Amino acid sequence: SKRMAGVCFWFRAKSHGDVALSNRRHQTPPGRGSALFKTICLRGIAVKISQSWLNDYVECSIKKDGGDDIDATHTMDIYAKAEIIDRENGEDIIVCGGYGIGVVTKKGLSVEVGKAAINPTPMKMINYEIRKVIGEDISATLGEGKSLKITISAPKGEEIAKKTFNPRLGIIGGISIIGTTGIVEPMSDEGWKKSLSIELKMKKEQGLDKIILVPGNHGEQFIREKLNLDMKYVVRTSNFIGYMLKEAQRMGYKKILMAGHIGKFIKLSAGIFNTHSKVADARSEILISNLALMKAPYDLLEKINECLTAEEAVEVINENNYTEFYDKVSNKCRYKVKQYLGDDDTEVEDRKSTRLNSSHGYRS
Repeated sequence: SKRMAGVCFWFRAKSHGDVALSNRRHQTPPGRGSALFKTICLRGIAVKISQSWLNDYVECSIKKDGGDDIDATHTMDIYAKAEIIDRENGEDIIVCGGYGIGVVTKKGLSVEVGKAAINPTPMKMINYEIRKVIGEDISATLGEGKSLKITISAPKGEEIAKKTFNPRLGIIGGISIIGTTGIVEPMSDEGWKKSLSIELKMKKEQGLDKIILVPGNHGEQFIREKLNLDMKYVVRTSNFIGYMLKEAQRMGYKKILMAGHIGKFIKLSAGIFNTHSKVADARSEILISNLALMKAPYDLLEKINECLTAEEAVEVINENNYTEFYDKVSNKCRYKVKQYLGDDDTEVEDRKSTRLNSSHGYRS
């Protein structure tokens, strides 16, 4: 039981990075069925871990701290259970997903279909840290014909996963175990972008050579309700339009259709490829300059300047019969995207051709 406690405790703690412990590595458990909390130090960060010793296994848990990358999984408990079992398939260490850990159901991810959604890097880290405790000769540690089984679980994983990208990626039943260090770095945008490009990669591996990029809900709704196109082609870009365009180009997509809220695309028409307001927000100026080029009267430009939202500006434009504005902005978006991609191999749809022939190969 001493070794088991050490294995479980060090597996969960050490898989999150370099750990300093004030106590000895293989602490004698205080008694069967008991539990305690231990504070460890991870790269200068104090982390509280719950440990339990039960009759035939040991278990510990840690509460996820999202830090600068807070998402739906922030503060949830992640558990690891270690148990010695009869040897299976000649494997020394078996790591599997328990309750609340999702299962992969679609091709294109780094985990095989049917397996628990524990990515290769965390899996490698787990195995590495366990080996440091039990050594290479597992029979000398656990006994002949035995294996060590590690089960990762998240009691609230199934519920929380509904708020993540997992359902879109075909990961059902829970969350994913992902990452490279187990330490949240202040790189929220980078992590978000990578999660978005995963869906692009999946659809490419499923055989798609054209894609529909939308920033969010408005674009999805337009594609579904106005154009009646197959939603299997749709991938969200969030604010990272430029990044996702380059990813689609890198992956070899031949045709790109884009749809979205005027507030996002008015920025795109001016060559702004990260549409977050903290990066650039010149919607009013871009609206006014385009309308001025259409020889709109000064009083109309003043009204646009007073608008607080893009929706409000749209009402003013429509009331004054300047609806040609939308074609002009759409064409500018297409021009800027083509210029940004810098090649002729990727076809970017324009508003008029899509409106006249809405199927465009995107129907089921």
